Amino acid sequence: MKAGVVLPQGWVQEYRDHDPREAWSNTVAVAQAAERLGFESVWLYDHFHTWPTPVDAMVFEPFVSLSALAALTEHVRLGHIVICTAFRNPALTAKMVATLDVVSDGRAELGIGAGWKREEWEAYGYPFPSTRERLELLGEHLEIITRMLDSTTDGRATFEGQRASVRGAINQPKPLQAPRVPVMVGGNGPNVTWRLAARYADELNLDGLDPAAVAEALPLIHARCEEIGRDPATLRISVHTWYQDPGVSERGRQRQDLFAAYAELGVRRTQSYVEGLADGVEALQAFAEDLRAAGVELQQ
Repeated sequence: MKAGVVLPQGWVQEYRDHDPREAWSNTVAVAQAAERLGFESVWLYDHFHTWPTPVDAMVFEPFVSLSALAALTEHVRLGHIVICTAFRNPALTAKMVATLDVVSDGRAELGIGAGWKREEWEAYGYPFPSTRERLELLGEHLEIITRMLDSTTDGRATFEGQRASVRGAINQPKPLQAPRVPVMVGGNGPNVTWRLAARYADELNLDGLDPAAVAEALPLIHARCEEIGRDPATLRISVHTWYQDPGVSERGRQRQDLFAAYAELGVRRTQSYVEGLADGVEALQAFAEDLRAAGVELQQ
């Protein structure tokens, strides 16, 4: 199992009352420390306002931030956990991701989901549709985005859906990665989200599920693949862990046992936000030590 780090960007109010330059310098320092410590990837959320409630505090935009981090790192992979697909036209998303892949020398990942944080949609002028409508939109966006990210084609895409369409959309430059930038669908919905992941994704990211819940979910995830004739082994499973999840930010044996349990289940990757990252890299160093003790793969 590999490990990624969710970088501090302000979303959980960790940069409240911080100077913006100092906050960004810290985000860069954590990303560079993650690379130095052997983490496989770094990730950013796609939110406008803070969580759990909106306060007057900074939240760095993820596409701009990842592009900057691409120039300030060399090896770590760069991704979103996960973008709200409705915030951007799907063809524009494909264009942005392909460009990020080029400027990062082939290190981009596309994490994508239906979105959920209603207040920020409405504050920024986006109508907030029903869950069913948001998932339908996600499905059509995935159809468009995966066509446009396919580096083996001429880069054009045409699709007429009920909620989204493109007509001969050109996506140049193509991504450097072949056959495409990896696509990670995020969400815990067994009826729609997991079916969309089985159809379109390279990876399914489960949000905040503990090992017992992951073990319970795996047979149904495999069944979603088998429904369309896909080998379940080709859909990677990852888990997004939050700093407030039991064991994630607690140093020592409890955290080691938690991540060892994920690895034993066959989880391919975890993406974790660890408490204390807004204050520097000490918490990340301790996290790396516990992951190594748990047998997690860190490359240095």
